[in-house]
Amino acid sequence: MERRKFIGNVAKSSALAVFLGNIPVKLLAIDHKAIKAVMEGNSDRILILIQLHGGNDGLNTVLPINQYSSYYNLRPNIAIPDHGSRKFITLDSTLADNQLVGIHPDMTAFKDLYDQGRSTVIQNVGYENMNLSHFRGRDIMFMGGGSTDNFNSGWMGRYLDNAYPGYPENYPSNAMPDPLGLEIGSSFSLAFHRANGIPAGFNIESPQRFYELISGVGVAPPITFPDSHAGDELRYLMEFEKQSNAYAGRLKDAYNAGHNTAGINYPTTYPLNADPGVIHNPLSDQLQLIARLISGGLKTRIYLCRIGGFDTHARQVENYNTTMGSHAALLYHLSSAMKAFQDDLAGQSLEDRVISMTFTEFGRRVNSNASYGTDHGKSFPMLMFGSALNGGVIGNNANLNDLDDGNLKLQIDYRQVYTTLLSDWFGVSNDTLNAIYFGPWENQKLDLVETSLSLSNTSPKNISIEELYPNPVRDMAYLVVKISSPAPVNMKIYDTTGRFMLEKNLGRSIDGYIKAELQVGSLEPGIYQCFISDGKTNVVKRFYKQ
Repeated sequence: MERRKFIGNVAKSSALAVFLGNIPVKLLAIDHKAIKAVMEGNSDRILILIQLHGGNDGLNTVLPINQYSSYYNLRPNIAIPDHGSRKFITLDSTLADNQLVGIHPDMTAFKDLYDQGRSTVIQNVGYENMNLSHFRGRDIMFMGGGSTDNFNSGWMGRYLDNAYPGYPENYPSNAMPDPLGLEIGSSFSLAFHRANGIPAGFNIESPQRFYELISGVGVAPPITFPDSHAGDELRYLMEFEKQSNAYAGRLKDAYNAGHNTAGINYPTTYPLNADPGVIHNPLSDQLQLIARLISGGLKTRIYLCRIGGFDTHARQVENYNTTMGSHAALLYHLSSAMKAFQDDLAGQSLEDRVISMTFTEFGRRVNSNASYGTDHGKSFPMLMFGSALNGGVIGNNANLNDLDDGNLKLQIDYRQVYTTLLSDWFGVSNDTLNAIYFGPWENQKLDLVETSLSLSNTSPKNISIEELYPNPVRDMAYLVVKISSPAPVNMKIYDTTGRFMLEKNLGRSIDGYIKAELQVGSLEPGIYQCFISDGKTNVVKRFYKQ
């Protein structure tokens, strides 16, 4: 029997989870070199992964405005219209023609976040020779490999195993009392498997069941374990059980200590027409729980949650209105829940610590089918969320007249995204990237994280942008720059095309800070980049002009 199946079967009778807010939470007590890798960077930073289960149709999520006629002709029975009250939303009119995209009309919340510099689109993501099987496709995305790789570990498991050695003997500890990863729900994914094949998490339902199992057997755990594969697995299970009570207690303590921002309402239902099975928003409860755990002081570094229903072979849209239906409801759930989540975090001054991102096992074909749906395809867009992001659109619109056997051509390997986040967000070294099998991508990172917040360059910077507020701004913005040693500081503002707009000499600091007022009332509404330089180091922060 495969080790993963063995562990999964045994774990179903084990007690290694808790229910918080009626949501089953799997404990992923992940090993302790993320103290090395997270300590290489910033141990307060959090990454949240949102799986769009089933294969999301990226072309009705992010559509190419500059090729609308081709888009419509390739999928006339499901195409989002370019006119009327339910036309596509132009995401950013300042983008170049080959990046000008529309988003689904039910993604107004995503548009709001984008306009505030709190979301990013990455176009045409995938890997060479994408596998169109749900199971194999998911495993590849979880393992962090290519089409021919067969790793028995996941990229998150390898990262955390490399970063936190010594589990379970040394944990929980005073320095790290919490599990480093939490998977919300009851699925058991490859993502958190470690390189030795023994997973860092289990597919379980209730912490009480383990104790009931031990009581039912009526024997104490063995003092020694057989020198065999089964003995290794049994040792791991027994050692993990010793940690489960402490982790369950910590989760409950954090849940009880935390709260959600007053006045933030997580959406529960899709307000328009769709199949009954997709009307309820399954993501809101998960994100609301995560926000509360972060608020309660939980130090968990990686969260994994999911929303299903994206395998839209049929009835992706309503036959009488292509802007409604199952896919519309799912995109509404995603964007509206993420807007509530980001506002919840912002209301507690926690937003700068968290980056969230979506992924899926594959995209859908460019041509629609006769059942008002789409079949398994290849490249897909990733959506990212967080105030620490640069914002904008990364990658160009795919050429709809130059397809890969009916699919959007690959532009960005998904491992470039993971490598960028591990390096620039968690601050891991190139040695660690090599250990995670991401070494080939260390020189192909993307411009995702704000320069002033990136941890990939460990050399100290003389300047940093501490605050730029309000954001969005109408007429007057206020800037606070921290500077380690006195130097003349200059500010320049550019639009998203790189066009120079404004300049101001901020002078020198004598107390470590420079405070300045910025008159931006003359700027047109849109996203701008504020560059600060001391002549040696440049830092940048995006802001939105209303």
